[in-house]
Amino acid sequence: MEMSNNHEGGLFETEKKPKTKIVCTLGPASRSIPMIEKLLKAGMNVARWKNSAPTRSEITITTDYSIKGDEKLISMSYKKLAEDVKPGMVILCADGTISFTVLSCDKVKGLVHCRCENSKMLGERKNVNLPGSDLVEVRKLLGKHAKNILLMSKVENQEGVANLMTSLQTRMRLWWHERPRNGDSDRKDISSAEGDGLQVAEATDVANAVLDGTDCVMLSGETAAGACPELAVRTMARICVEAESTLDYGDVFKRVMEHSPVPMSPGGSTAKLVAKYRPGMPILSVAVPEIMTASFDWSCSDETPARHSLVYRGLIPVLYAGSARASHEETTEEALEFAVQHAKAEGLCRKGDSIVALHRIGTASVIKILTAK
Repeated sequence: MEMSNNHEGGLFETEKKPKTKIVCTLGPASRSIPMIEKLLKAGMNVARWKNSAPTRSEITITTDYSIKGDEKLISMSYKKLAEDVKPGMVILCADGTISFTVLSCDKVKGLVHCRCENSKMLGERKNVNLPGSDLVEVRKLLGKHAKNILLMSKVENQEGVANLMTSLQTRMRLWWHERPRNGDSDRKDISSAEGDGLQVAEATDVANAVLDGTDCVMLSGETAAGACPELAVRTMARICVEAESTLDYGDVFKRVMEHSPVPMSPGGSTAKLVAKYRPGMPILSVAVPEIMTASFDWSCSDETPARHSLVYRGLIPVLYAGSARASHEETTEEALEFAVQHAKAEGLCRKGDSIVALHRIGTASVIKILTAK
């Protein structure tokens, strides 16, 4: 079920939030519950974890993250590293600038013995990649959970570009990583985060991505290890809001229709299809759990649709309580009333506003024009 208000003023009496979703990488600077709460209030929509190597060295990798490394030992946060790699495989660190060839693995102790193939300083909290991971195999590994988990393929080098069609054919979401065009020495911080804030070139990249229509933008080291994670999120949110305010949504809709005129379908993805056309109004995506009965056994679908909405631009997910009403029509009316009241409470609309509601009755798609009361 999806709802959109038609008021020109947008949000009321609340801090304006960007339609573009913000993904934050969690790390030592942002793993605590109080900091995660601050990031959520600042604008974080999705939390991301990544494997990292906190110190410089070579030869042996341990998965005990509490161990302080030295020139002979480094630690990584991925607990199953010794189980997932085999002798001969390559481990890439720091965006691939350092490579380790696996020599042997000790699954009991969580140790991986490697040979460093090149010489370069390994800084703290750098990313780690295991090249050659097969997306199809990953989906198979997830088994029955695969249908509820979105897989995103991060494209950040020539190998990723070469495998682009494979990612699309396996219905993977793409995460495009744009590397800085200018050297770090040419940049200036736009915040007082002691060098850990967003920088001018990065701010421009964020704004351009929003104008190009991206669903999400991501913070990596700024929130994982930066001095001011909360400030970085607030800064990115402000950049997104400012960029979105310059868009001509009518023109955006016309250009999208010229290239992909796909109508609403009964496939259960109406909210995502509506968001695809980048409407100027906020879209409240109401996930209604389905209660199923089989004799004396009752079951209820989970909140997966609401969680998945967090990576789609313009969607505001809300989870409605499961209903035991006798008919879908009664459940729908309850959900519509709940959605309108929730939208008013969140400042998405106010009394007297017209609201477009889209929902399903059986296999039919229904569009209603409601008035907020």
